Amino acid sequence: MDSAKIELEAAEWLARRDGGHWSEADEAAFAAWQDQSTAHRVAVIRLQTVWQRADRLQALGAGVPRGEIPPPGQWRLSGLPERAAGSAAPASGSDRSSRMQPRPLVRAIAAIMLVMLGAVLGWYSLGRGAHSYSTAIGSMEVVPLADGSRITLNTASAMRVELSDTERRVRLDRGEAFFEVAKDPTRRFVVQAGNKQIVAVGTKFSVFNSDGTVRVVVTEGIVEVTATDSVTQAPTTPVTAGSIAQAGAAGVVVQQLSVADAESSLSWRSGYIALRDTPLADAVTEFNRYNEKQIVIADPELADLRVGGNVRTTNVIAFVHVLERGFPVRATELGDRIILQRR
Repeated sequence: MDSAKIELEAAEWLARRDGGHWSEADEAAFAAWQDQSTAHRVAVIRLQTVWQRADRLQALGAGVPRGEIPPPGQWRLSGLPERAAGSAAPASGSDRSSRMQPRPLVRAIAAIMLVMLGAVLGWYSLGRGAHSYSTAIGSMEVVPLADGSRITLNTASAMRVELSDTERRVRLDRGEAFFEVAKDPTRRFVVQAGNKQIVAVGTKFSVFNSDGTVRVVVTEGIVEVTATDSVTQAPTTPVTAGSIAQAGAAGVVVQQLSVADAESSLSWRSGYIALRDTPLADAVTEFNRYNEKQIVIADPELADLRVGGNVRTTNVIAFVHVLERGFPVRATELGDRIILQRR
């Protein structure tokens, strides 16, 4: 399915959800649709982000009969179409209240229009020069590039993007990003993370830059990882689909997994942390990336406990409750910290 059709379906789901009469069955069906593919989840995140940034345009649906769009000359950001001269008196309070509700169809159309507008603006703004992007703790941002590539920036991350006639370059200063690279054999796609360089032509992969270590996960195609601070010619390590590479001071270590396992390690794109027999210390480190409220393991003996399951990235309280119910763990909340001790 092409991206335009996916965007339209996502807009229709969001319009139905905001249009009233939304049931638990609808919510379950919507979640199932998002779980069908990463493209579905990214489309929902992108539309929600666009709509939040331009929420005043929700007024396009005010006072317009269902299924109709006001002529361009009658659109007003203040909330109502211009009233024609000699029109009837204002509606009663109840009529006005019902007519002020955004129409689902209009919202869906407006959302698609905003995405198209964002793509056009992105083409011009990202076509030349360097542009910086960053995300706060717990947030995510989808950045479409003028060449057709797309970057999903994870929590507490920062990057700079520069496109030229000869190269597409991203400097990931901190954090994590997932790259969906459009094929262009004439221009390399280069990600610089610390002193590591990741080169791709047309592929899908993530890069996580943290404390001098770079982790690369490839879900489609192949990338090349190289250290850029070596005095001599540094060797290049190929990383294929289904592989996870850890690049540090000692070199590059590649772990070959299945593509499904590689995708699972990037569950943050759908808002979850996937834990698979994970040491508690590692799970806590991952949760702390997404939350202002930090978990602290006060008893070192707890660090090696093995935990599993899928938990929302920002639902730190639910994660702690599960620990207390299933393990000999006692949690104490102190300001912006949650202290874990052995029970």
